[in-house]
Amino acid sequence: QVQLVESGGGLVQAGGSLRLSCAASRIAFRTNVMGWYRQAPGKQRELVASINSGGSSNYADSVKGRFTISRDNAKNTVYLQMNSLKPEDKAVYYCNLRYTVTSQGYWGQGTQVTVSS
Repeated sequence: QVQLVESGGGLVQAGGSLRLSCAASRIAFRTNVMGWYRQAPGKQRELVASINSGGSSNYADSVKGRFTISRDNAKNTVYLQMNSLKPEDKAVYYCNLRYTVTSQGYWGQGTQVTVSS
């Protein structure tokens, strides 16, 4: 069973930066997609950014130009650098890993990001 451990959330003022990390363990297949989702109170969980094991990434329109996703395959870790944070970025951020072979997906426990105006 894949385990995903997130870190890096917290409280920041608008315009500030945070860096989230997610370390994965017990990975069965190295061909996978890792990503970050977020869920604000009363809203559905939404994709923020994802990156595959080859390094190709995609972003939600709302974060393009402000957030950068990256991964270190040797460490099985994915990062999300968040710059120019806005109050609307406040949410619980969840790490996700999905095997491309089986489409089976796994979730981390979530980390809170709060942006004060």
